[in-house]
Amino acid sequence: MSLTDDLQAQAERSAAAATPEVNAGRRASVDAVVALGLARTAITVGDHAPEFVLPDVTGAPVRLSDLLTTGPVVVSFYRGGWCPYCNLELHALQAALPALTAAGGTLVAISPDAPDASLSTAEKQSLEFAVLSDTSATAITAFGLNFTVDSVTRAVLSEPDAKDARARGIKTEVLPIPATYVIGTDGTVAYAFVDPSYTHRAEPAEIVAAVAALTGRTPKASV
Repeated sequence: MSLTDDLQAQAERSAAAATPEVNAGRRASVDAVVALGLARTAITVGDHAPEFVLPDVTGAPVRLSDLLTTGPVVVSFYRGGWCPYCNLELHALQAALPALTAAGGTLVAISPDAPDASLSTAEKQSLEFAVLSDTSATAITAFGLNFTVDSVTRAVLSEPDAKDARARGIKTEVLPIPATYVIGTDGTVAYAFVDPSYTHRAEPAEIVAAVAALTGRTPKASV
């Protein structure tokens, strides 16, 4: 199954387990974010990627420009470890990591989660790539992905299937819409997936192919 298939299955399970009122709230939440038009105004192909310096799960700073010295960089923005769709995406990215690395790329994932929460996510998912914390939404905003958590979204995040978020409380007023970028060594965005719906994510095979197109390496067919 593709990541898209897994995400669709998750959406169907979530909808089946919810009341009509909750499902209506979820749709309203997505509609409100779509209306912001972020997919049209966010950083896209041909733009220069904004520099960022963010802590990893150990608190060590990770700088985009440093990563670019070794090859193309894949930057994936996700909402947080509390989000089941994000966890499906992270799992799929981990599965694609050998192919992505063989193609010459480096992968980092960014969310507003604090380093301790990011560490928990990385451990639960057995992630072997850097998970970075953007608690002040600096990079999220620089890439044009930021939206303020409204009452509808906050109510959605308080549902039982978002129990991790409910237990911690939402630590930020800002979340990113899902986005994945492939950035060339000159800092130019070569691939961009930006979607205001949290149920949609970039397919790992497309990401690997975009990296391979920059490096000239043949991606593994297993992705």
